[in-house]
Amino acid sequence: MKPFNKIRTIVTPLDKINIDTDQIIPKQFLKLVQKSGFGKFLFYNWKYDENNNRKSDFVLNDTKYEDSKILVTGNNFGCGSSREHAVWALQDYGFSVIIAPSFADIFYSNCFKNGVLPIILNEHYVKKLQMQTTAIEIDLENQVIITPDEKIPFEIDVHKKRILLEGLDEIAQTLQFEKEISEYEKKTTTPSVL
Repeated sequence: MKPFNKIRTIVTPLDKINIDTDQIIPKQFLKLVQKSGFGKFLFYNWKYDENNNRKSDFVLNDTKYEDSKILVTGNNFGCGSSREHAVWALQDYGFSVIIAPSFADIFYSNCFKNGVLPIILNEHYVKKLQMQTTAIEIDLENQVIITPDEKIPFEIDVHKKRILLEGLDEIAQTLQFEKEISEYEKKTTTPSVL
């Protein structure tokens, strides 16, 4: 996992609530066995009509958001099934930060496991950010969102912040205790009798 650095980009506003994981990545696209390749299927049923033509009224089809790395959305984002593919699709598409008033618990946890920063903000700030037309900066180290007009602080668990800043997935976190694990194994392993 890559360490999380500051991000400066425009935001993609998706003003919907209760977006579930099947809307994020529909079930028919869950056949890949690796984490990459899911981005092209992100919000597929909203991006394309029944003839696979792009819908002009969907925000991700607007070219001005092509390089956006921040998605700002509504309450209860990532609800539904626990599929980790939803985070993979968002990340593969290019999003590094998801901002919402609330997240489904499993989705929220999956974000940290995959190097995506989910930020919980009250609806007042979410609405303001959804109307933001110029780039904003996300500074994880200082826990602040910087817009041209203001600085918006956000809360994050100390451990979760550290794993993002250092780019530690679950295996890397475990390997930090390799010495202690080896010492424990030496103490508890009994020699086999032949």
